Amino acid sequence: MLTLRGNISRISLAFFVCGLLLTVIGILLIHSAMYAAPTQYEQDYYKRQMIWMMLGLALFIAVVFIPIRVCDIFAYVFYALIVALLIGLLIKSGGRSGRWYNLGFFNLQVSELAKIAVIFVLARYLSYSRRPPNSVVKFGAVLFLVLVPMLLILRQPDLGTSLVFLAIIVVILFWSGLPGTYMLLLISPVVSLIASSNWISWILFLLLLLILLKLIKPGALFSTLTVSVNLLSGMIMPFVWNRLQDYQKSRILVFLDPGRDPLGAGYQIIQSKVAVGSGGIWGKGYLAGTQTNLAFIPERHTDFIFSVLGEELGFWGGFLVLILFLIIILLGIHVAFKCRNQFSSYVAVGGLAVLTFQVVVNVGMALGLMPVTGLPLPFLSYGGSSLLVSWVILGLLVNAELNWQEY
Repeated sequence: MLTLRGNISRISLAFFVCGLLLTVIGILLIHSAMYAAPTQYEQDYYKRQMIWMMLGLALFIAVVFIPIRVCDIFAYVFYALIVALLIGLLIKSGGRSGRWYNLGFFNLQVSELAKIAVIFVLARYLSYSRRPPNSVVKFGAVLFLVLVPMLLILRQPDLGTSLVFLAIIVVILFWSGLPGTYMLLLISPVVSLIASSNWISWILFLLLLLILLKLIKPGALFSTLTVSVNLLSGMIMPFVWNRLQDYQKSRILVFLDPGRDPLGAGYQIIQSKVAVGSGGIWGKGYLAGTQTNLAFIPERHTDFIFSVLGEELGFWGGFLVLILFLIIILLGIHVAFKCRNQFSSYVAVGGLAVLTFQVVVNVGMALGLMPVTGLPLPFLSYGGSSLLVSWVILGLLVNAELNWQEY
């Protein structure tokens, strides 16, 4: 039975207020982005988002009062269910692109639920594992639990969402006590994959990796695995590139040079930067964004909602939104530190990893600092599944805060 320690704390109230303000701002921006749309259905996006906000608040309250022990006990069951749904989606689509189950009134995006499932299953495994933080077996088990749903989501294809799982695994492993030097080695295959686009940069990277291994001496087995995986990552670079969809290749190339296709793949980034830059310090005013109203910004109610914010409310509008996210992140770290229950602590940092990664990538995308990945901005972007999952994460943070003294 859930027991709440005292009254609702200021931290819990701060979580709720920040989430509510972000959601309301998102609804206002969605209305502004689509009120001049050609169809009534598009103009009513903000009304549907209001319904999802109500459902999100109800789900938030439910999660706050669900004993965290229930999530602990059923972590593997929930994980298996989500994996089954992802496999079913792949079968249903005949191996082609497919990201949703059409439930009639709602398109269920299973990849959003997979974020919560992976957080739960990693928290469960790491809470009960007695192996040392740098155990190869432990890392292998964690990697397997993450790669199964991640690869299924990558097959949809949904590169942006699949990258979120890398953020989860890195943050949770670091929280489990894995030394920072080991973390560098764990993310090195990604760097090797990128560096291998040029054989000189790849050789230089491998030399630096060998020097690092010599300095930290992680052990023969770990060193051998690290070098082997990095060599493999470099060698499969051509295969990975050829397996990417054409639009994914374009996004990467355009990120490196937006001017290479200003009317095609580079159009989104260019128009987004124009919108944000034209907003200046105070913005053009609500409903007064020319880039927004004339539909120059593609996907302005979802992926590029921050561009609408920058154009209409300017620097201070963007600053306010980022401050609200920062409050959630800093308070979340505080809660994760003080939780006596290891499962709750892991769940808190896993949820924060999802929110932080998506905020950084989405905002960076709007500012032209990162390639277009299709990741929504938590609480603000249009979309029922994304908004509900954001409120679930907030509910888990409040649950952890209210019951931090429980073991």
